Amino acid sequence: MTHNQSKYVLALDLGTTGNRAIIFDHQGSIVGQAYKELTQHYPHPGWLEHDALEIWQDTRNVLEQVLEKTNIPAKDIATIGLTVQRETCLLWDKNTGKPLHKAIVWQDRRTSPLCLKLREQGKAEEIEKRTGLILDPYFSATKLAWLIDWVKENKPDMNFDHVIAGTVDTWMLWNLTGGKVHATDHSNASRTMLMNLDTRNWDQTLLDLFKIPPQIMPEIKPSMGLFGHTDADLLGVEIPITGIFGDQEAALFAHGCSRPGLLKCTYGTGSFLIVQAGHEVMRSQNRLLATVAWTTEKSANYALEGAIFTTGAAIQWLRDGLKIINHAAETETLCNQVADTNGVYFVPALSGLGAPHWDMTARGAFLGITGGVQREHMVRAVLEAIAYQVKEVVEAINKDSDMSVARLKVDGGASQNNFLMQFQADALGVPVERPAVLDATAQGAAFGAGLAVGFWDDYDALIAHRKIDRVFEPGENAAKVQGNFATWKRAVERAKHWIQE
Repeated sequence: MTHNQSKYVLALDLGTTGNRAIIFDHQGSIVGQAYKELTQHYPHPGWLEHDALEIWQDTRNVLEQVLEKTNIPAKDIATIGLTVQRETCLLWDKNTGKPLHKAIVWQDRRTSPLCLKLREQGKAEEIEKRTGLILDPYFSATKLAWLIDWVKENKPDMNFDHVIAGTVDTWMLWNLTGGKVHATDHSNASRTMLMNLDTRNWDQTLLDLFKIPPQIMPEIKPSMGLFGHTDADLLGVEIPITGIFGDQEAALFAHGCSRPGLLKCTYGTGSFLIVQAGHEVMRSQNRLLATVAWTTEKSANYALEGAIFTTGAAIQWLRDGLKIINHAAETETLCNQVADTNGVYFVPALSGLGAPHWDMTARGAFLGITGGVQREHMVRAVLEAIAYQVKEVVEAINKDSDMSVARLKVDGGASQNNFLMQFQADALGVPVERPAVLDATAQGAAFGAGLAVGFWDDYDALIAHRKIDRVFEPGENAAKVQGNFATWKRAVERAKHWIQE
């Protein structure tokens, strides 16, 4: 299954809330990792930004830390795989390497008015036809348009011949290679709302619509293959970078979901369900996204995705915003201290609602609060809402497919929560499978990069070697949990269209 027994694969997982470096061995197991939480900037309600220079500096730090902690010399890293938070984008000066503005994060809603204007102009259907995506501020196109306008207004002397654009993978690849490579992969490009899903190239009609100069955009390359080498000054050696994936596509790859119908859900900052569609573009009739799963030089795999904006972000809000918990792990204990939510329902529309609603005017809400409601009930309502959001998307996937979902493969930070996973199994009425390695996004990027250089030569054997931690079966509460789903959906309807643009 493997070659060159003395080497390792390193994955960089650059997420919404933090940046991580993980080293994997030939068995696909984690040898060591380093992590740094990322600062969140909220300049206005509904806006969210990241400091791209902080992302780069933190990435350098975790790279150095993981090599030091594991005592592995950089020369023993066979290749690097990169997986990132998708849709977050920025502009930077290719001469100085400095961002022209903070990166605008995928959750940011500042371009809602532009999306509304384009919808009123009748552009939504054409955008969806060309990209497979639903017109929404979530995607990069309107963010890049906003950034370009901001630079023109605030930095009028800026020469756009020196400006380049990209999502976080492009920014990181450019920095890792010492500014030599300006590229992205198909899975990330398919999330910009600027790539034509059928041709897998930048769509000139859409570039014109959003007034984005084509020369600032990165080259689109296959997800698995040589992107470039790290600059020798970074780690003392040049290491090939041979895999780049959007984080959700990387998780799909790690779970072995390479055949049509196989499905996974990542519980991260948001929840993202992706079902493998095979080698042909699959269009949804139920407001799911058609997207690229991954590509090689010879083939392309597509997927349908249900993107839910707020999962871990709601738990983080309980900790940092409401300050009713001290750490995320505490939620499991609190949920088990009460039998139910005492009639409370939570709508996690902190950044609007994603699939299947796509309502950017929705806002978060607790409903059903009475005098007897305590902290435990509110925390439990938040976790139940996470599972109910996933159930909504699974129902949409079932409507789009000939076969109903029979098992859900899960990963991500919140999947460690046993209460949530059991409640998820009860809500869906199907088993929920949790692997031993929950960092599936990083593992998928490592698998892709390693396969591309022959570090591994058998994808199926690699997947078969993955260990399963636990399977949650629907329990005795399943009927009650599913019965309450209708009430939760009623709460969602109350929270929709809250902000009138």
